[in-house]
Amino acid sequence: QVQLVESGGGLVQPGGSLNLSCAASQSIFNFVFMAWYRQAPDNQRELVAQLISSGTLNYPDETAYADSVKGRFTISRDSAKNTVLLQMNRLKSEDTAVYYCYMKSGAGRQYWGQGTRVTISS
Repeated sequence: QVQLVESGGGLVQPGGSLNLSCAASQSIFNFVFMAWYRQAPDNQRELVAQLISSGTLNYPDETAYADSVKGRFTISRDSAKNTVLLQMNRLKSEDTAVYYCYMKSGAGRQYWGQGTRVTISS
């Protein structure tokens, strides 16, 4: 059973930045899909950023973003540290939510983190 632990959330002013981290309890090298979701109060959980593994070090991973965060957020992974990162810049009040890490292994098993709260407020 893989455990995912998010960190890096907090309170930041509009226009600021935060870096979220999702640490897996085992190697993510063979994980095929990694993503960050978020859920704001009274809203459904939504996909924010995704990373599809190329399966080889010779080719870059494929990333995609929700329109609302495109150009501001960047998802990446550090396989050596078993970590998926979400760099968030130019944060807006509407980015306030609990952010969840999600990973899917090559065998199809799915894992969620417990969430980290991000609050954007002046």
